[in-house]
Amino acid sequence: MSTQTVDLVDYDEAVARFDPVIGIEVHVELGTATKMFCPAPAVFGEEPNTSVSPVSLGLPGALPVVNGTAVEYAIRIGLALNCQIAESCRFARKNYFYPDVPKNFQTSQYDEPIAFDGYLDVELDDGEIFRVEIERAHMEEDAGKNTHVGGSTGRIQGAEYSLVDYNRAGIPLVEIVTRPIEGAGARAPEVARAYVQTLRDIFRALGVSEARMERGNVRADVNLSLRATPESPLGTRTETKNVNSFRSVERAVRYEVSRQAAVLDAGATVIQETRHWHEDTGITTAGRVKSDAEDYRYFPEPDLVPVNPSREWVEEIRATLPELPAARRRRLQGVWGFADAEMRDVVNAGAIELIEATVAAGASPAAARKWWMGELARTAKTQEVELGDLPITPAQIGQLQALVDSGRINDKLARQVLEGVLAGEGDPEQVVVARGLEVVSDDGPLLAAIDEALAAQPDIAEKIRSGNLGPIGAIIGAVMKATRGQADAGRVRELVLERVTG
Repeated sequence: MSTQTVDLVDYDEAVARFDPVIGIEVHVELGTATKMFCPAPAVFGEEPNTSVSPVSLGLPGALPVVNGTAVEYAIRIGLALNCQIAESCRFARKNYFYPDVPKNFQTSQYDEPIAFDGYLDVELDDGEIFRVEIERAHMEEDAGKNTHVGGSTGRIQGAEYSLVDYNRAGIPLVEIVTRPIEGAGARAPEVARAYVQTLRDIFRALGVSEARMERGNVRADVNLSLRATPESPLGTRTETKNVNSFRSVERAVRYEVSRQAAVLDAGATVIQETRHWHEDTGITTAGRVKSDAEDYRYFPEPDLVPVNPSREWVEEIRATLPELPAARRRRLQGVWGFADAEMRDVVNAGAIELIEATVAAGASPAAARKWWMGELARTAKTQEVELGDLPITPAQIGQLQALVDSGRINDKLARQVLEGVLAGEGDPEQVVVARGLEVVSDDGPLLAAIDEALAAQPDIAEKIRSGNLGPIGAIIGAVMKATRGQADAGRVRELVLERVTG
């Protein structure tokens, strides 16, 4: 498969002349102990083909049994997405050749999903709320994993041979399908990213999945089509498969808008197909011609009875839903007193939980935001890691701020303590002791440093006596340098004035 780039239409020009319509299918792996239809453990990172059973290996005569916890988790997701929960639904066989599903069909739901007709309000970077209509959320099983060995792309084309790991086969999934997302215009990439990110946050809040995109717990298939105007019929769509980061979702939409605009400008026809996203080059390439539903020859799964969640059970589940991320953000913003722009920065940095835990550890909201959105955010950016992956905990930030609040260290020293904690030198208290960073609180050494500074600059003392306090900063600076920043600048100022005017 070629990954060569093609001539593209500038994105701004493309959205000025075409109306983009997106649709997103998000798959989330459920965090159950066992697989969807068998007792094999649903775990990550095991040796290949060790977390399997006769059912997940598709052995003859092996019969599936529905995982009740997976059904509960699917209902929780449906309720959180404002969906109707079916009184009765059933599984179906989706037939086509899966090299990594040995029974050659996927057990899924087709015309009777467990949840349907919902919506999700997502907040964009500037605070605008955009509503995404949810068509359905249905249960299914994951496929195994193919590893293509040899070749340069990691794909089957050019590989010398392929290996199959069935550990993932049968992992419970919920697939959430939107209706066509219209009206986003030039903001379609941002809407797509915000939607997937909001879903990820909901999955975590519900406790139904670790929702780690880097592990494939959450994967997005991004559909996109262009039409001449918002009143025109929908165009031919492409489906970019298995996009597994927020940034990539946004980039994939932008690329497909520019690529499809170039195809249409050339008088060609957009092909309805799946496409592969290439993170390294930021482009998509053709996969296979996209099948329609009838091509899969769905038929009811004969080995599974219908799922009939009682209304009482659904309401019991509804009563246990936690505070969802959007409501939680609004509550915390009010409690913390953050401005809208400040809260958006916190959300975009993924720092809500970190700041909340730091406040719980004793820091003020303002202090917690200062550390996480200041020094630590800059460090994370420099090291190209997520904020939460830095080797420091909210409890340690709480301890650091307590040292500042008690006067044992000042802000300048606190930054040195922070460096020590990040370097693995221990908790803030240990770093302060080991590095000797505590503020000098004894007036004796401070007076000695002041006398030395005044002796070196005698004219400053005369200016201070005459009422000109501007030059006092030079004396304070000299004292701070002499004490390696460990003096309290306010106390030094008091002592200078006493020394000169007393």
